[in-house]
Amino acid sequence: MDWPFGRRRRFSFFDEIDEEFERMREDMERMFEEMGKQPGSKVKRYGPYVYGFSMRTGPDGKPIIEEFGNIRPPSRELPSGEREPLVDIIDEEKQITVIAELPGVEKEDIKVKVVGKNLNIKVETEARRYSKTIALPAEVKPESAKASYKNGVLEVRLEKKAPTKETGSEIKVE
Repeated sequence: MDWPFGRRRRFSFFDEIDEEFERMREDMERMFEEMGKQPGSKVKRYGPYVYGFSMRTGPDGKPIIEEFGNIRPPSRELPSGEREPLVDIIDEEKQITVIAELPGVEKEDIKVKVVGKNLNIKVETEARRYSKTIALPAEVKPESAKASYKNGVLEVRLEKKAPTKETGSEIKVE
C-alpha cells in the first residue's frame, strides 16, 4: 500500500507489542494443555468472580451501603462458586418488596423461603449457583407472599405483620 509522500507503512511499536502478547497467550494456552495431560493432574476452573457495592437510601434518609458478590477482599480463599445476587429492598408502609437479579436461570430452579425476619434465596443449577440471605426490616406474613420471575429479575412481595415464632415457609415462584 502506498502512503502519502511515497512512504510505505513501517512496523509500528504497537504492532510489535500486539505480536508479543499474542505469543505469550499462545505459550500460556500450550502450558495449560500440557498440565492437564500429565498423569494424576487435575486442572480446576475458578470464576467468574463478582464483587461490588449496592447503595440505597434507608427510611431515615441515610445511605445504606452493602457489599455483594462471591468473593470479599482481602480474602485469600477461593469462592464456593455461588454468586450473591444484587438485591434491592423496598420498605413500604404495609409491605416489603425484594428485587433480586438472577440471570441465566429458570423460575423452577429458584427456591425462596421466609424464616423469621430473613428471606433466603437459593438457586443451584449445573451452570449457575446463587445464594443470599436477606435481613428484612420487619416481620412478614409468609403465607401472603407473592414471587414472580421475569427476564432474570426475581420480585418478592411480602405483607408486614407483628413478630411471631415461625419456623419458615417456602414461597412458590410464578
